[in-house]
Amino acid sequence: MARINKSTLTKLEIIRVASRMFLEKGYSATTIKAISSELEMSTGNLTFYFPSKEHLLAALVETLGSFQWELMSREADEGLSSLMAICLELAAMAAMCEDNAVAKDFYLSTYTSPITLEIIRKNDAHRAMQVFCGALPHWTEDNFREAEVLVSGIEYATLMTTENGPSLEARIAGALNHIMLIYEIPEETRRLKIGRVLAMDYRRIGSRVFRDFLDFVEQNNEQAIEALLSRRK
Repeated sequence: MARINKSTLTKLEIIRVASRMFLEKGYSATTIKAISSELEMSTGNLTFYFPSKEHLLAALVETLGSFQWELMSREADEGLSSLMAICLELAAMAAMCEDNAVAKDFYLSTYTSPITLEIIRKNDAHRAMQVFCGALPHWTEDNFREAEVLVSGIEYATLMTTENGPSLEARIAGALNHIMLIYEIPEETRRLKIGRVLAMDYRRIGSRVFRDFLDFVEQNNEQAIEALLSRRK
């Protein structure tokens, strides 16, 4: 009988339950105590594996980055490292935040937590290097990291919906224009990409992405748990 890593199994189960609660009930409304109760585990035992709720959010954000990018690339239909996918991703996120209070709470929490914000900036800088390196051969890795500090601020402002603020379309158009300007994209290309994004049903895409992500996280963790348990045989 193969030995099973009980620590890894426990961590996977914690992530599975916490992720479901974050995406169904809301990150802010979910407490460590509620997660531990759902798991029938003591709070002390849970925090042994994850010191805080932010660390659990970080585990979820790591998964979200690759999942969302893959979906947006397929929707954009311009290849994995496409400018259009970057534009569509922000539009879909903004739509999610306007239409779904739980999604808004989740995304804004990821941008206000220092732990998860660093993950977002790191992942997005790596992706930006893939997309823009050909057009910006003089840029270094540090240039892309510094750019993403500005970009993440623009993204956060775009997701912050307000009752009397600019319309969703205006926020998306303004944000995309400023982000592409940071990466020295020519004006004509900026207008073209923004027009294409606004012509798409980004509200539908956003709604589906959030729903599909919840299913993906649940299935992904269940499969990982089953794979570990199968080693007992």
